[in-house]
Amino acid sequence: MTLLTPFDLGPLTLPNRMVLAPLTRSRHAETVPNDLAPTYYAQRASGGLLIAEATQVTPRGQGYPDTPGIHNDAQVEAWKKVTDTVHAAGGRIFLQLWHVGRVSHSSYHGGDLPVAPSPLAATGKAMTPSFEFVDFETPHALTPEEIAETVEAYREGARRAQEAGFDGVEIHAANGYLIEQFLSTGSNERTDAYGGSLENRLRFLDEVTEAVLSVWPADRVGIRFSFGLGTNGVHDANPAETFAAATRRMRDAGLVYVHGVRPNTHSGNTGENGDLDVVKLMRDNFDGAVIANAGYDRASGEAELESGNADLVAYGRPFLANPDLPIRFAAQAAGLDAPLNEPDQSTFYGGGAEGYTDYPIWDGVGVLEAEEAA
Repeated sequence: MTLLTPFDLGPLTLPNRMVLAPLTRSRHAETVPNDLAPTYYAQRASGGLLIAEATQVTPRGQGYPDTPGIHNDAQVEAWKKVTDTVHAAGGRIFLQLWHVGRVSHSSYHGGDLPVAPSPLAATGKAMTPSFEFVDFETPHALTPEEIAETVEAYREGARRAQEAGFDGVEIHAANGYLIEQFLSTGSNERTDAYGGSLENRLRFLDEVTEAVLSVWPADRVGIRFSFGLGTNGVHDANPAETFAAATRRMRDAGLVYVHGVRPNTHSGNTGENGDLDVVKLMRDNFDGAVIANAGYDRASGEAELESGNADLVAYGRPFLANPDLPIRFAAQAAGLDAPLNEPDQSTFYGGGAEGYTDYPIWDGVGVLEAEEAA
């Protein structure tokens, strides 16, 4: 079973090709990872690679309640507990560096407006710190000086992630957040060096990547794209052209992987470009590892690897509800009865241990029955 075979990701040897997708859980008061986070991640250390939840590099990058940061000492110390515990359990973990841009609300920023490339509001509803849904506001367009400050925030976040003991970092350039807002024609109407032509719209991504690579070697850095799915109201006139170019930029920078979110009916994220073969686009434009994400089960994940288009498969909800997902998949492949826990959507965001660290580990009954039958 290819999913369960080892894979060399830069200097890291992964025991299998199953990746824990970054999953926002909104459980971190004051943006500091909570005391349950080390247990939560260590429970999933049997995955080949864990990508920690999206983590804002600056307070201005927050747009959801109780999401963690990586911009102060308290956050670093809390993340150290996570990485130490994961490493003690034999795992490997990257941190996802995040800035939501316009997908935010002034209630997170002392009354100041969210920021974006252009003063264009996101579509849908913002979630306030009290978990209430309100209309998105028209954001403040970043000045060139503020763009430079934001790039430095990514550099500092990357440095703090290294200090916190992560094995690498992933640049979050997907899901309609700040980097994708710069990349996309529908959210970037700038007329300066950061807007207009494709080359200009790539500039912010280039600068963020350069900043992160000033801290980490390229074989410890990955990136995530969602290839113009229209998430959070971000649209592009030619997503195939835009994201092929962005992927080639990451290839030329030497990044160790590109992680792509494909259109999928499982999560309801079919997007406006559902006919775009995201995984093939990554393979055609990138020389490093390709991580396929969104809606995979054991069979479809295995098929994606067998196709040769992907090297690794990221699992979200199945890994959320099954901390030992690789072990269950291995048991199922061996013909044992290792059913999957069903995820409880009511506990996805906020709260405590329920739906976070209390999903049961497989009890091995299938193994016992097989031994008895023998």
